[in-house]
Amino acid sequence: MIRYPRDLTGYGANPPKANWPNGAKIAVQIVLNYEEGGENNILHGDPASEAFLSEITGAQPWQDQRHWNMESIYEYGARAGFWRLHRLLGDLPITVYGVATALARAPEQVAAMKNSGWEIASHGLKWIEHKDMSEAEEQDQIDQAIKLHTEVTGDAPRGWYTGRCSMNTERLIAEMGQFSYVADSYADDLPYWAKYGEHDQLVVPYTMDCNDMRFAIQAGFTSGDQFETTLKDAFDTLYAEGEQGAPKMMSIGLHCRMIGRPSRVAALKRVIEYFKSYEDVWFATRLEIAEHWANEHPPTSKIQPSQMDQDTFVAEFGGIFEHSAWIAEGAFALELGPTHDTAQGVHQALARVFRTASNAQRLAVLNAHPDLAGKLAAAGKLTAESTTEQAGAGLDLLSDEERGMFQELNTQYVARHGFPFIIAVKDNDKASILAAFHRRINNSREVEFAEACRQVERIAELRLIDKLG
Repeated sequence: MIRYPRDLTGYGANPPKANWPNGAKIAVQIVLNYEEGGENNILHGDPASEAFLSEITGAQPWQDQRHWNMESIYEYGARAGFWRLHRLLGDLPITVYGVATALARAPEQVAAMKNSGWEIASHGLKWIEHKDMSEAEEQDQIDQAIKLHTEVTGDAPRGWYTGRCSMNTERLIAEMGQFSYVADSYADDLPYWAKYGEHDQLVVPYTMDCNDMRFAIQAGFTSGDQFETTLKDAFDTLYAEGEQGAPKMMSIGLHCRMIGRPSRVAALKRVIEYFKSYEDVWFATRLEIAEHWANEHPPTSKIQPSQMDQDTFVAEFGGIFEHSAWIAEGAFALELGPTHDTAQGVHQALARVFRTASNAQRLAVLNAHPDLAGKLAAAGKLTAESTTEQAGAGLDLLSDEERGMFQELNTQYVARHGFPFIIAVKDNDKASILAAFHRRINNSREVEFAEACRQVERIAELRLIDKLG
């Protein structure tokens, strides 16, 4: 069984209504990453100096050495940048991503965060890479981070963001069952639920675009006005979507050593003033957003076709293409995953098998379909799906004259083409079905075979929408 774990569908074309408090059209969520004092440093027991997110172009880790320039850049964030940002943002609900060892080396800053009522989420034990850690080692890092965070701040963190995470991070956090949200995702503009085993974990996605880290990368910002324009454009787009009835969340990522520089902070000040000039803007911590989402949109159970065994899958979907369970068997063997756990997802898988079948196999599917208002319908021997579909178009309430006309057309059509007339009756009514009958009956067999196959696929799609929503 081939299964692809990534969900590339998400909320699709119809995201849920956020219902932000007081009818807000956008939720603005500002994150301040506090990493200074938690970065790679041989003083911290690391094998080399830090080389990530600094003003030093092309920085490389210095093995077994301290890096004076790198250290002093990080120190600027703690000594000057933090306080400049605290003066600017102190009256707003902010979420701090706090590296536990950095927080332990920042008693004054932590006190200021708490005095401002900022949420302090966990940013891991140390600001280091986790990709090469074993599960056991990473779990130990998580446990230590929670312990130290609680000692330093007085409260256990309720939100988690590693940043330099591994493929195991989100699952390990979810399995602990104690976090209101995890933010190690950039996959959406709204929170969403991820399921790990029996536990539903809320994910509140973060951002890389509206993030001052781009001052430290080659393809990033070179001046404050570029950062300002990016944030205003994002805000304007999301606010407009909110006005249209689909409010979203805007995440902004800040770093003390980046945006805290005087050459850049003026741009942030202008952005905040711009946001405040609009009505119906909800400034919130990530925890507030998580709690709101959990209340408004709690996790729900839904059918997960990609997680079914073959017998269950075929039992559920073997009749979607009329009397053709072999199509469901073929679909089950494809590379399915969470992105196929929708009506369109299952339909794509089934249709792939149907489309690649031989002409003889597809003809057998066509011939498995009953005549419209034919003898099987009169005898009550249609499948439940066909019975409902024909009744929905009024074909169960025909007069004797109408029934005779349908049967005569059926006879002529089958004699000409070698398979019954097929149309997605849920897209039609009695009059449009008759019109299509007269229009199509004189088509060439090749043209009509292709049209009948399209109609079979459409019937399957409509059946799946009824079944899966």
